[in-house]
Amino acid sequence: MALTWLWILLGAVALLTILYLLMIMPRITRRRDFSIFKTRMFAHRGLHDNEGDAPENSLKAFEAAVSHGYGIELDIQLSRDGVPVVFHDFTLTRNCGVDKRVKDLSVEELKQLRLFHSRETIPTLKEVLALVDGRVPLLIEFKMEFISAALCRAAMALLDHYKGIFCIESFNPITLLWFQHNRPGIIRGQLSSDYRGEKKGFLGYLHTHMVFNFLTKPDFIAYRFQNASLWSFQLCRRFYKTVCFGWTVRSEEELKLARKHFDYIIFDSFIPKEAQTDL
Repeated sequence: MALTWLWILLGAVALLTILYLLMIMPRITRRRDFSIFKTRMFAHRGLHDNEGDAPENSLKAFEAAVSHGYGIELDIQLSRDGVPVVFHDFTLTRNCGVDKRVKDLSVEELKQLRLFHSRETIPTLKEVLALVDGRVPLLIEFKMEFISAALCRAAMALLDHYKGIFCIESFNPITLLWFQHNRPGIIRGQLSSDYRGEKKGFLGYLHTHMVFNFLTKPDFIAYRFQNASLWSFQLCRRFYKTVCFGWTVRSEEELKLARKHFDYIIFDSFIPKEAQTDL
């Protein structure tokens, strides 16, 4: 009897292991050609300085990144009137000193604000696309709080006509699902991190281990580089051979560590010494 129960237990463990591996499986067939990016280094929210005249997610920060030949990581969300604007936080407090949410103001109202006491204003996605004009690749993060495809539709109304190289990423699996069904040709990435200590409950645990990959089939994983030892990430990286972006690297020392686990680097707060195409 004991031997029977042992075999049942081993069978259950094997079944759960197989189920887990299937759930975290990203895209493994018809892989994308990432060589089109021509760079492995992406400036986080542009090549910015929040104490200077080129704050994060500003046109001046994006122009600085272009001048150095770096790819650009940027964030988009919707204004009240449905226009994609380039801004990271859902609230305006940290960046603009205003206790309001981005989604509650129109583009015209958002344009009245200044970023980090500089002369720079909040750009629209349309303005950023016109500025970059295909000179460097874009890594566009879709900031979606809710189950809504409005941002996807509004952004693609612009991106469908953009001639430059870009890919998209999001923490929200709904974004990746929308692109999978509506723009399957676009390279998609799942953003994640280790949320187990952030009081996000069971959903945070699921997101940490990217168990929605079986639905969204991301082309790449963008993971917080400090959490690279997490086994779910390592399985995606080593077992499934998935392309991985590491965020956010803030020094030469961190860059040295991140290079061991990531194909592409999203950096911030320093200018890497090495050639931006040589990782």
